[in-house]
Order: sequence, then structure tokens, then C-alpha cells
Amino acid sequence: METLYPAIKPYATHSIAVEDPHILYVEECGNPEGTPVLFVHGGPGAGCESWHRCFFDPEAWRIILFDQRGAGRSRPHAELTGNHTQALVDDMEVIRHQLGVKQWVLFGDSWGATLSLIYAETHPENVRAMILHGVFLCRGKEIDWLYQYGASRIYPDLWEDFTRLIPEDEQDDLLAAYYKRLTGDDEIQRMAAAKAWAIWEGRTANLKPMKSVLEHVSDPFTALSLARIETHYFMNNAFLKNNQILRDAHKLNGIPGTIVQGRYDMICPMESAWELYQTWTMAELYIIPDAGHSASEAGSVDALVKAARNRLKKQS
Repeated sequence: METLYPAIKPYATHSIAVEDPHILYVEECGNPEGTPVLFVHGGPGAGCESWHRCFFDPEAWRIILFDQRGAGRSRPHAELTGNHTQALVDDMEVIRHQLGVKQWVLFGDSWGATLSLIYAETHPENVRAMILHGVFLCRGKEIDWLYQYGASRIYPDLWEDFTRLIPEDEQDDLLAAYYKRLTGDDEIQRMAAAKAWAIWEGRTANLKPMKSVLEHVSDPFTALSLARIETHYFMNNAFLKNNQILRDAHKLNGIPGTIVQGRYDMICPMESAWELYQTWTMAELYIIPDAGHSASEAGSVDALVKAARNRLKKQS
């Protein structure tokens, strides 16, 4: 079974000003002359972590990571102004031009898979291939599954903790209730909502609990950007038209891809990956039988590292 490559540090970091007030954090690792790959993180609002660099052979890949608007080391932190899906697609183009990349491979995890798909449907000529994990198509039923009714039936004990913060008369729309608190003026209430939101997501991310995942998302800095930006996007249907990604999936049919999906993904159930696979004619699907949502689970790491290595072989 494959594991992550050893830890590496960036050989270059960039602060790229885009639409005011946003300044993006971008880093490059590995081989400056290697095949360009863009790691597209999840959330939205989660930011990149150092281990995200390690899916790729650093001798062969030019590994580019960026924190999306309001996330991670991008500034201002947890900012919602000007934060929407098309802006993130435009930001990816700014990064591509500024770093002198003609075409790149996109490696998208969860919301990062969503954003990679939208970018590829908008700019297919700039995408060599895609590796996607934990597919999320941003449809209402997928949002409702995690935040209203669905995963609650699998985790009723954890759901009780998630809903405890919200009065009973607001629990018929938990997304709106959390959004109100996360965008309100009461700082104590805002942080309590952010932590509860992030802990629910962290607890449901793995087939077996992983302390490292829960610790990362529940850290106050990450929890605030994750919760604020996710609720902002989900209240606005991710700024997409109904079923937009599958509707436009024919635009992907010149792009080879690999989809890696945990069989027991409780955040982004496998139905969405299956539907995408049925539509995207150049995609391969690998179902991991003993994995949930997190890309850090052993079976998913194995499949994703192999997918990156095989992509290099196919392009050589």
C-alpha cells in the first residue's frame, strides 16, 4: 500500500492580490521544471495543510497549492465580501498566468473537486487531467444530507451536539440558523457556532475517528473560516445553477480523470461520484471499500498517490 511522500517545504511562496480586499497565499514545491499540478483544497474555507504537498513525487511534479479567498493564509481571514465560485475560478486563472503555467493537472478534494470541475468546464483547454476525491456536486440534496436530514440518521448522538446550539423553532433550517449566527455581531455566539459546525464536519469525516482531522477543523482559526465560508456558499447554492456541473459535464470529455471515492463517505455520499462517472466518459472510478470522506485515510491515500504516479506515466 502506498503512503504519502516525505514532508517537503516550498521553494517559493507568493502573495497575489486579486479583487479587493483579497490577497491569496500561493506556494510552489517539488521540481520547478516538473509537470504542474494544482492542489485545490476543500471546504470551502478549510485552507491547505502541509501534508497536502505529499501526494506527489517531488522530483517529478511542480506542486502548486493555494488558499482560496478567506481561507488559510490568504487575507483577510474568513472574509465573505467578493467570495463566490466564479471569483475562485478567476483566481485560479490569475495564478496560472502569474506562474507561467500553460496547462496543469488539477487535484481536487471534496469542495476542491467541485471547484476543479467548474474550472475545467470553464477552461477545458487549460487542464491536462484531473484527480478528484470525495466528489461534491453542490446540489440541494447533498447540502441537506449533511446539514438537515440524512447523516443525522447515521450519527444521531453527534447530531444532537450539532443541533443543541440552535433553538427548536429554528431547527427546520439549520443552515440558515447557523449562517445567521456566523455572520452576526455577537463574537462569542459566532465562535460557538463556528466550533459546533466544524466539529460536526470533523466527526463525520472518517470511517474511524481520526484525532488529527478533528483537531485541525476545530482549531478556532480554521473553524471560523470553514463555517462562515461554507454557510455563505451553501446559502447561495454555491453560486451555481441547478445541477450545473452534471449539465455541463460534456465539456470534460476531452480531459482524462481519476475519481477516488470512499464507499462510506458520510459528508459527500458516493451517489454524486457515481453520477459524475456515468457522465464523464474519460474518467476512471476507484471505490475505496474501507474509507469515509477524509483524504487522509489509508485506502484513499494509496489510491490518490497511485493516481498521481499513473498520470505521469500516461503523459510521458
